[in-house]
Amino acid sequence: MNREKRTRIFNVLREQNPSPTTELIYQTPFELLIAVILSAQATDTGVNKATKKLYAVANTPEAIFSLGLEKLKSYIKTIGLYNNKAKNIIETCRVLSEEYGSQVPQDREALQSLPGVGRKTANVVLNTAFGEPTIAVDTHIFRVSNRTGIAPGKNVIEVEKKLLKFIPDEFKKDAHHWLILHGRYICIARSPKCDTCLIFDDCEWKERKKYIKH
Repeated sequence: MNREKRTRIFNVLREQNPSPTTELIYQTPFELLIAVILSAQATDTGVNKATKKLYAVANTPEAIFSLGLEKLKSYIKTIGLYNNKAKNIIETCRVLSEEYGSQVPQDREALQSLPGVGRKTANVVLNTAFGEPTIAVDTHIFRVSNRTGIAPGKNVIEVEKKLLKFIPDEFKKDAHHWLILHGRYICIARSPKCDTCLIFDDCEWKERKKYIKH
């Protein structure tokens, strides 16, 4: 895919949604961090239901740490892998309190040193909380990047590097959310909605015409 096509695609996505953001509900970088840790193999809707109850009683590192492991589990038990996530969150809260003045660090290396925080989570926090032009490649972005031809790659790191290389600078800050939303609601894994896709004309997926309703 050439630069002209990519520019047209992101212009269309920007026109459709000028100010995209995450569907996770949060008020502070810390609340976002915890929500993203919880969102692994879980839906944003499910995470929002859990954090709404949790944040009403504890929404700082000290407060969640004070809850203790078992009490925290009671708030997030509806979320997949909650036992392991609870352990990571408690330890992350301890580290934030003791080493970072209870503030979420605006630094990739520091973020990835926190329990339960990998590259994808760090990228989400850097982009969404701090406005940095990072792209967290999840299953949606990986699929859209490969299927459309925007940034094909064999693994998430390769796709991330290509996205950062090929996406024009003016779109990089918001590209993460545009691609996730497009993959979540239009370019879905099975039976993608090509008949309502706004970027269909520039998509390079060879199978796309199968999904156009006549």
